[in-house]
Amino acid sequence: MNTQIKLAVSRTTRRILWAVVATAAMLSLPVQAQVMSAGQLDNLVSRIALYPDPLLAQVLTASTYYDQIPDAAAWADQHSYLQGDDLARAIEADNVPWDPSVQALLPFPSVLDGMERDMNWTQALGEAVLNSRDAIMDAIQRMRQRAYDYGYLRDCPQYRVLADGTMIEIVPINPGVIFVPVYDPYWIYARPRPGFMVGLSFGARITIGASFSAIGWRAPGFNWRAHAVIIDNHPWERGAANRATYAHTYRAPLARPPAAAAARPSQYHETHTVQPNRSDRAARPAPAKRDERK
Repeated sequence: MNTQIKLAVSRTTRRILWAVVATAAMLSLPVQAQVMSAGQLDNLVSRIALYPDPLLAQVLTASTYYDQIPDAAAWADQHSYLQGDDLARAIEADNVPWDPSVQALLPFPSVLDGMERDMNWTQALGEAVLNSRDAIMDAIQRMRQRAYDYGYLRDCPQYRVLADGTMIEIVPINPGVIFVPVYDPYWIYARPRPGFMVGLSFGARITIGASFSAIGWRAPGFNWRAHAVIIDNHPWERGAANRATYAHTYRAPLARPPAAAAARPSQYHETHTVQPNRSDRAARPAPAKRDERK
């Protein structure tokens, strides 16, 4: 389903236009006070709705710790040359200070980079997850259904698409291998035009082995009918009312929210060569302590 087309409007211009539509209404009020319409929520989730369920669950939970995303994105970029068990060991050795939901995205530097480059969107998503998780999950299903109805969302070598008429799940063929979908929301949710062939392409293969279960990647997914995000085999229940106190229970030995990790032997420290892809990330001080209420 790779896209090979020439378009009159540049990809960058389309993304800018789509971002304006998705965020214009969000910026008119303080984020915490916003009540979004179904259409605004659809626009908000459009860029991630076709992510596979395990990755999508981690993105939604991590977005609620949006203040931690810039530092995590920098670390992931600086260590993107590490993969698999080597990356998991580096995360442990550096004793990174972020919430486990954010740590779980460190194998996906492109995802964190996208979140960091558009912090208005990331914060809006995080607040919507905290305040309106049911509505966010419904919006994801609407966008998936739209892409499915237009023929863009189908089984492929990377994923199975499980559609029962009411809910659509996107499940990796290999649970230990995740591919990040790449698509243009401007086209993927629109009725196909004669002569145009658009669809999904995929980024690099990301292997999530058993070693990552220690840092917060254990059985992420959804119970769509119950509107539940599942992390480590049970519902993740952080919301607006308990955002300052909620600490998800992880069985994993290293996956402890910062407030519960005081007994760990040392604070953050760099243990590996830093090889950033972006020049503005050539040097980075140790991440500052964050306000756990955010």
